Amino acid sequence: MDSVFLATAFATLFVVIDPIGLTPLFVALTQGMEARARRAIGFRACLVAFGILALFGLFGEAVLGFVGIRMPAFRIAGGVLLFLTALDMLFERRTKRREDSAEERSDPSIFPLGMPLIAGPGAIATMILLTGQQPGVAGYLWAVAVMASVLCIVFVLFLLAGPIERALGRTGTNIVTRLLGMLLAALAVQFVVDGLLAFGFGTGLSN
Repeated sequence: MDSVFLATAFATLFVVIDPIGLTPLFVALTQGMEARARRAIGFRACLVAFGILALFGLFGEAVLGFVGIRMPAFRIAGGVLLFLTALDMLFERRTKRREDSAEERSDPSIFPLGMPLIAGPGAIATMILLTGQQPGVAGYLWAVAVMASVLCIVFVLFLLAGPIERALGRTGTNIVTRLLGMLLAALAVQFVVDGLLAFGFGTGLSN
């Protein structure tokens, strides 16, 4: 498997899912709960997100073919979606929407944590794009493995939510989110360029 693909897949999923940005919201959603209850909620949320993203990675391209959408077109659309997500991260709109979803619930593991906070539209689009870049069983399994590794990071950060929140503070979290937004914007542009090249436009863009 191409190491460049694995690195790009990991970076893209890490930025889109944004484990660091999710951590303060996990703290808010589980405020006042015991450590054992927090662990259970975090595990269920990651498990739900894994199932959703794995299913879309497996059947997403087949669904696109059924409705007559070519993969390069979806790659361009996915790049645009990721770019909008990056803008939200850079200008704090994403955080505000997430905070609006963080209403008090007894068990937030499925909603809003599992979906749409972890397995949101950007993460779903990214899984379809990644499995489309590496067709076949091996490519799918590698994409799922990379996605699972990102979800493991999410779970670990959920376990360390309290200390991390105290260490970073609100200002530190905002700085990290903006840096991730810049990286996501660059990756989104690359998705659009790859889609255009697949259609035969702008062959000079690859240079």
